[in-house]
Amino acid sequence: MAPDAVARLRSFNRLVTERVGALESEYLGRKRPLGESRLLWEIGDATDVRDLRRRLGLDSGYLSRMLRALEEEGLAEVGESPADRRIRTARLTPRGRRERARLDRLSDELVGSLLAPLDERQRAELAEAAATVERLLCASLVTVQPEDPRSRDARWCIEQYFAELATRFESGFDPGRSIPADAGDLTPPRGLLLVARLRERPVGCGALKHHAGAPAELKRMWVDSSVRGLGLGRRLLRELETRAADGGARTVRLETNRALVEAIALYRSAGYREVRAFNSEPYAHHWFEKRLRPGLTKI
Repeated sequence: MAPDAVARLRSFNRLVTERVGALESEYLGRKRPLGESRLLWEIGDATDVRDLRRRLGLDSGYLSRMLRALEEEGLAEVGESPADRRIRTARLTPRGRRERARLDRLSDELVGSLLAPLDERQRAELAEAAATVERLLCASLVTVQPEDPRSRDARWCIEQYFAELATRFESGFDPGRSIPADAGDLTPPRGLLLVARLRERPVGCGALKHHAGAPAELKRMWVDSSVRGLGLGRRLLRELETRAADGGARTVRLETNRALVEAIALYRSAGYREVRAFNSEPYAHHWFEKRLRPGLTKI
């Protein structure tokens, strides 16, 4: 990692925390720190406490302390969910909803104070830069890890993958007609399944089938529509290639349907070349292959 990039981001962080008032003990002059103000905003009308913890990436003990502080102010209430008594739900009180409205107004005024000294070109430039930073920071929150293909998240990802193929393929998609890649095929040492998560929520997957002395196969490449544009497909592809090389493969192969134009563009840009059909997959129109570099490592 380039030292200059680290230094620039640290400088950026210092400037942002100073400019938005995150260093002050009373954020926006409302007699509470930024963390509690943000939590008040995130609760909205009602939110599951576990969802708050996941969404904000907070330790459960710290989250509980902040919720108690909001309760003591009369801004929030925490109790059982009407739908499931095992789940704790945070709700804003009428006073809390009024305070949230004040925070919205003050936040708009703060942003206005940031933009006011700039001309129109600079404002547009700042807004565009903010969108880029948001997208890249979101991408940095995504984790990619091996997963038991029998787990709930793994099965959910595969179901979403099948559902998308069914809507995009001209003739629909029946998994029973396709060349199988079942749980046994995707369990080491025979194979591998990777699941990508954003704030603990599964948002993508990719799989690998090993074949001793033969090219490895890439399977089940899927990225949720909510995170497309973050480079996750390319990241999954790199990780699978690395895992294939670590397993001794010199080449990786895959087949795909002509309807998946984005995937085809990704494979070509990643160095895959189209080859003659190497299997009888009924839903495939294109077959691709890539030679792996010796000593391939993750980027």
